[in-house]
Amino acid sequence: MYLPDCPAASLNRRQWIGWTAAASAMMAGEAMAQPLPASAPRNAEGESSLVVAQIVDLTFSQQDVSRDFLVGSRSAWQDLNARGGVRGRAVQHVTLETDGTPAGLKAAWQAAHRQTGCMALSGCVGNTAAAGLVALQSSADVASPLAMVAPWLHNAVTDAQAEATFEVFPDHQLQIAHAIKTHASLGVKQIGVVFATAQVQQQSQAYVLQAARNLDLQAQILPLPGAGGPADSQLTNPSQTIILFVGGTPELHAFTSNLVAPPGRQCFVVALADVNLQVLAQMGGMPKGTSIIATQAVPLITSSLPVVRAYRDALSRFFDEAPSPQGLAGFIAARYTAEILGGISGPITRASMLAALQRRNDVNVGGYVVAYQGKKRSNAYVTQSMLTQDGRIIG
Repeated sequence: MYLPDCPAASLNRRQWIGWTAAASAMMAGEAMAQPLPASAPRNAEGESSLVVAQIVDLTFSQQDVSRDFLVGSRSAWQDLNARGGVRGRAVQHVTLETDGTPAGLKAAWQAAHRQTGCMALSGCVGNTAAAGLVALQSSADVASPLAMVAPWLHNAVTDAQAEATFEVFPDHQLQIAHAIKTHASLGVKQIGVVFATAQVQQQSQAYVLQAARNLDLQAQILPLPGAGGPADSQLTNPSQTIILFVGGTPELHAFTSNLVAPPGRQCFVVALADVNLQVLAQMGGMPKGTSIIATQAVPLITSSLPVVRAYRDALSRFFDEAPSPQGLAGFIAARYTAEILGGISGPITRASMLAALQRRNDVNVGGYVVAYQGKKRSNAYVTQSMLTQDGRIIG
């Protein structure tokens, strides 16, 4: 589904949930990715707008991350255009929604390629969609490849995939290492680990265990949620006071709703960047004696960094929304893409955009520095916020 920057983008969270449910029902029998407009609008000098496409998975399991990420990106592009665009040219930001299937993802990817004015894919989200796009990018033989900039991606890309994919945010391995290191420094010797699903466990278990070994911590893998029988008691009454949870917001809410903290002790559940604490707080049901710590792939939304202040300001001007780490990530993805576009010497084309990204020059996005060593990202902003048992978010 082609979603231009339209009033639907300004719906608040409750309105959005109702809108996407209705939209999903209407689109059940049709392709989710429609062709983009044949040509981009032109300015007074006859120059066409620069088109940037964002492929977004808004299915239920991805919605709480993808929606905030998308709103953050739209805030950045609208703010940029209000200030004159890139070298006097507006940026037409278009969104292609997918239905979570490989066929839908490929259709969206092909639709972006068919738009000759499209310069790049920017801020593709969530993780499953981004990983699928990395595979499409690296396996396809296209005459004019599109660069994929700042995707929301949990696993680092290989050197071969890095030819057309440019990571900005720290992956799960870096997030987990940061989360575990924090607690190891406090003298914790053992943590429990809960994976939301068998698929998540298969993807993540190896580097969770490796991160624990690197810090001389013992990581006990707990049963999968819903296993039934005696396994459930290990989840509802864990012996560990630090639990690392790898999964999304709905799965985390289901897990913590049944959690019973050890008598007389505080239990901390450490989640990763796919967890939206604002949504979790709205869902309610925090168990007594438990706090949730979310490890985030961006600076704190209360930070004084210029990019964070710019995000909060743009969000307040263009959308009826509260700031969130996922929204800040979307804002940074768009701002980084715009910085690369604006730094190109000569005509801005797909080829010149890809070449500019492949140089991997350091870029300072309002205090958020994107830097590389070879083809690998060499810096990582990992922060943490906490949802207390009384529903307050700290950090």
